[in-house]
Amino acid sequence: MPPRGREGDGHDVPTEREPGHQCDLRQANTDTVCRIVATTESLEDVWSSELPAQAGMRWVQPHTTVFTGDVDTACGAASSAVGPFYCPADQDVYIDPAFFDEVLVGRLGAPPSGAAQMYVVAHEFGHHLQTMLGDIRRSQQDPRGPSSAAVRVELQADCYAGLWAHYATSTPGPGGGDPLLESLTDEDVDEIVRTAEAIGDDHIQSSGGARVDPGSWTHGSSQMRRQWFLTGYDQGSIRACDTFGARV
Repeated sequence: MPPRGREGDGHDVPTEREPGHQCDLRQANTDTVCRIVATTESLEDVWSSELPAQAGMRWVQPHTTVFTGDVDTACGAASSAVGPFYCPADQDVYIDPAFFDEVLVGRLGAPPSGAAQMYVVAHEFGHHLQTMLGDIRRSQQDPRGPSSAAVRVELQADCYAGLWAHYATSTPGPGGGDPLLESLTDEDVDEIVRTAEAIGDDHIQSSGGARVDPGSWTHGSSQMRRQWFLTGYDQGSIRACDTFGARV
């Protein structure tokens, strides 16, 4: 899933520990922070095109903060231990790059792939879309259980990540330029699906030696996360991502 890169396109990444990290998007194949930047650019391209077309709304790009260790947010202080997250109060996506190797691959057994990392970023941007559409607040009203609103919110964000992947290699960049992503292979999709399964609640519980307890789930099972990513990827439709009206 190589980003194409845009000639002369350099971007400062706002960070807590590494201010002014400068990226040429051609570095996105080798540098994790630059891959995050490339993904956010691709997401902006896709959602700036698809949200007006499918929902009649203008996309507002969220801020992305890359940090190390801990960070202060409008949702409170957080550490790398919570993994990548989105804060609705400041409409900011927070990512510690160490999560990918230390937790996602090392602890949960996800594939060490750039496509997997891009999926995680796309999932968090899905939460921003839910904020724009007014759905994210539902998770607080019904926070646990396999068919809870919290799980439906997470599955919808997976579906929106799949929708991004559906269009990422065909949506023109700004000014009608080439799409930022050159290709999305079957292997890339397989690695994303395996990553979605690795961060399912049942897999996280069992891999940590705990009993699988559906009543405590907040994100959904491996099978559910796989299913909803693929729904977005196969159908490319915001309407198809209505997890609240679906049987889950």
